[in-house]
Amino acid sequence: MNITSLYNVSSDAVRRTAELSSVTRPDSEDQSFHSFLNAAVNQLNETNSYLNKQEEEEIKFSLGLTENSHDLSIAQSKASAALQYTVALRDKFLEAYREIMQMQI
Repeated sequence: MNITSLYNVSSDAVRRTAELSSVTRPDSEDQSFHSFLNAAVNQLNETNSYLNKQEEEEIKFSLGLTENSHDLSIAQSKASAALQYTVALRDKFLEAYREIMQMQI
């Protein structure tokens, strides 16, 4: 198991997770998967909106409609971070899927 990606985990996130005293579970597994799937779709929509905002800011800057390069760099940073996070999630999902498929019943 490759653990090099764990070096990038924020200690605050780990501390907050460790401080949770109980785990709440939905009434049924169907709702759990449904909420998980909705969260993934919302994450994709948010990433797309950041990418669209980046493209819009690049067009404005290249056409000379704005002189503020800070908005462009902020939009690029947000889009880059969101895309990296989405790709990391995709990789984790694929890794989990492969592991499940290799299990013997």
